[in-house]
Amino acid sequence: MQIDQSKKTLQMVQMAVLTAIIIVMAFTPLGYLKIGIVSITFLMIPVVIGAILLGPAAGAILGGVFGATSFIQCFGMDPFGTALMSINPFFTFILCFIPRILMGFLVALIFKAVMKLEERIAPYIVASASGALLNTILFVGALVLLFGNNESVQEMFGGSVWVIIATLITANALIEIAVSLVIGTAITKALIAALGKGKQQPST
Repeated sequence: MQIDQSKKTLQMVQMAVLTAIIIVMAFTPLGYLKIGIVSITFLMIPVVIGAILLGPAAGAILGGVFGATSFIQCFGMDPFGTALMSINPFFTFILCFIPRILMGFLVALIFKAVMKLEERIAPYIVASASGALLNTILFVGALVLLFGNNESVQEMFGGSVWVIIATLITANALIEIAVSLVIGTAITKALIAALGKGKQQPST
């Protein structure tokens, strides 16, 4: 019982720390690299770390925190988010939350699946890279689905739906994947080694 309680306490502390990191990154230059109307984000990194260390539920919760910070920025802090909010607040809420929650949940599942095949470095690399890739694919997919036919959104990107996709899934995605892969892999591998988990699977 004492061991289980200690484990739960450690997990709560880890969740609190990762949540704080997401919030700090979201509202400082650490979290975003803004280029024109779009932003390259690094907020998926603490979500990825939590998903790998703590499992799908934690990944989904941390993804929700990521989504909450994105939604808050739609109230005048981010020009693109503010524009989407003025078009349809409900769709903007869905866009901010659902892709990020799914991303955190799926990263943990991917990590666990790859861990069954190879337990050294590959699960960390694949899961860390998948965080950025899933964040981009899910966000852009939701954006096109919810706002792709809106003339105002198309005008922001200077063209059609395909221009929106091309703008968001090019250099932006590659930078996010590279940063998430390197930082996510290094931190999670080091933390699991430091915590003495070894081959232990993350909790569900």
